[in-house]
Amino acid sequence: MSWITPPSAARAATTWLSTGLGVVGLGAAGALATRRGGDGAAGGLTGVEIALTASWAVVTVTARLSRRPRFAWIAAVVCLLQAAALGASELGPLAVAGWVWALFAMPDGRVAGSARRVFVGATAAAALVCSALAAAAGQLSRPAFAALVGVGALGVSARSILDSGRGRARGRASAQWAQAGALIALAIDGVLGASHLLLDLPVDLAPPALAGWVALPLAVAVGTHRRGAHLAPKALVESMVAAGLAVFVAAVYLVVVIGLGRSPTGAERDVLLLSLVAAFLSAALTVPVRARLADAAGRAVAGSEPSPQRLLSTFGTRMTRAVPMDELLLQLAELLRATLGPAGAEIWTGSGGTLARAVSVPDRPDARLRLGEAERTVVARARTGGNAWLSMWVPALLDDEPGVGGPGVGGSAAGAPGRGEVRVAPVTHLGELLGLLVVRRPPGAAPYTAEQDRVLVELARQVGLALHNVSLDTALQASLAELRERNAELTASRVRIVAAADASRRRLERDLHDGAQQHLVGLSVKLGLASQIAAADPAAVGGLIEDLRTDVRAATAALRELAHGIYPPLLRDQGLASALRAAAGRSPLDCLVEVDAGRYPSDLEAAVYFCCLEAMQNAGKHAGAEATLTVTVTEDDGTLAFSVIDDGVGFDPSATAGHGFENMRDRVGAFGGTVEVRSAPGAGTSVLGTLPVKESQ
Repeated sequence: MSWITPPSAARAATTWLSTGLGVVGLGAAGALATRRGGDGAAGGLTGVEIALTASWAVVTVTARLSRRPRFAWIAAVVCLLQAAALGASELGPLAVAGWVWALFAMPDGRVAGSARRVFVGATAAAALVCSALAAAAGQLSRPAFAALVGVGALGVSARSILDSGRGRARGRASAQWAQAGALIALAIDGVLGASHLLLDLPVDLAPPALAGWVALPLAVAVGTHRRGAHLAPKALVESMVAAGLAVFVAAVYLVVVIGLGRSPTGAERDVLLLSLVAAFLSAALTVPVRARLADAAGRAVAGSEPSPQRLLSTFGTRMTRAVPMDELLLQLAELLRATLGPAGAEIWTGSGGTLARAVSVPDRPDARLRLGEAERTVVARARTGGNAWLSMWVPALLDDEPGVGGPGVGGSAAGAPGRGEVRVAPVTHLGELLGLLVVRRPPGAAPYTAEQDRVLVELARQVGLALHNVSLDTALQASLAELRERNAELTASRVRIVAAADASRRRLERDLHDGAQQHLVGLSVKLGLASQIAAADPAAVGGLIEDLRTDVRAATAALRELAHGIYPPLLRDQGLASALRAAAGRSPLDCLVEVDAGRYPSDLEAAVYFCCLEAMQNAGKHAGAEATLTVTVTEDDGTLAFSVIDDGVGFDPSATAGHGFENMRDRVGAFGGTVEVRSAPGAGTSVLGTLPVKESQ
């Protein structure tokens, strides 16, 4: 199958072929224009049509460079139709239909949606009918062709506005570029129409009106390119502003000059033309010039001090970036000093009424501030506070030179000579005091205004939200660390459970082989011997049968003991009290059992029973022959608690970690419970466990 063209090669061939078709269309347009000639109007329209053909050739090349072969094909077809319309004007409607097809297929060359496909198909059908009628009449007039192009592009622009908020971001960007181009074209036509009515310029309106629509395919070319997507919203906004201002100025001139006066004549036209140009330039430059003049005036009034409102917007912008909290607070302190606190700015953070100086500009030593319950409540509810308020509730902040251990606790009077004005805004979130913003002004400086207080309060609100988010992030990280630790414990527990299950199966197999199986094999041998003796000496069979009865009892006892290790029947039938007392009867130590609990699910009872049994067996092995045991099981407030306590020799739990304790923790941990082992050499051993009953039932 090597003769099949690879997909990548096929894509390259199609895209280059589509580009070639666009170039052929452009060349055909030039050749037809050379052959055509004609009067000035026709020549002007011919030049415009060549420009339109060239613009679609640009779209073809751009689509090729952007690796959009489908759309490159469509643009090439439109370019050929546009060139064909140069030689036969009756093909103009087909060129308009090609425009509609291309604009609806942006940017990938696919017309998405049944409604859009119907619209494109209807446009093509109408174009065929118009072309047929024009061919029957002999030709299509150039003004009619310009009107067709304008109406078709206007319809596409309206349709793209309806679709601009739908689909993927790439499709929205392409639609926005198409809208921008259509708006510019409409604005050009509107201004040309007003100029024609006011000044009879241009004399022939069709060529320049049609030339304005070159903006649409050029905008399509930019919208097709991948790098133009991020500029699409700005381009649409700017085109809307420019087109709106241009049409507005033209409409005002039409109403004032023609509607309220008369059409200009002679030298009046030159003056009107210049005034019209001045009006357009004034409208275009009004917004940027006004913004810069307002900024300069604000700086002149406020001196070198930046605007507090700009401080608010600047800090809001920085909060949206991934800036560490320490760096963010330092930047805020620097901004506060540059705008609101020339004598210094500080940011205090903390919780529970204990605050620490986190950042200060200029730099000051670390300090702590402790607020009582009443002070904390008042400060958290305040909007801002000045010197008098601080002397009442936080006098320590009025001390200009804090001590090493923290700010002074007395401070001088609020209105003491030489003391500048201090402003404090509490940093809160949901009523909780998280910090303070403190700004200071030198003596004799202007007092704080209401606008500056508002900015300081808004900054404190934003800082409170940021500190709250940091605390949430810290809590989340702690929770994730705890979850990871619990997950590691759970994984290790599951591994131990699987290993314990495998060991239990091997032990069961060994016990069956070495215990009950041996008894049964012995019975089989003795039964064979009994049959031989019965044939030779029937009188001797009686003693052998008695031996067989003894062996059967031994096999039964072995199987019962094995069953006790798997799941005691007594536990299933009568519960924990009876099963633990039976286990205590088999213990080598004196054992007291106290059970004050009812019946529970079998798996829960088994967990408690085997934990107690494991602890009793450990005590029997290691506590000493003189030790005594106390086993207790109680239920209180939805929690089942058990304990196995001996007064034996004890041990050091940190130096001894047996598998038995791990098995107990795994059994109880499966129900969300805990097991604790307390022991010391010479002080006995206590095994304590708890299990939630309500969750397990």
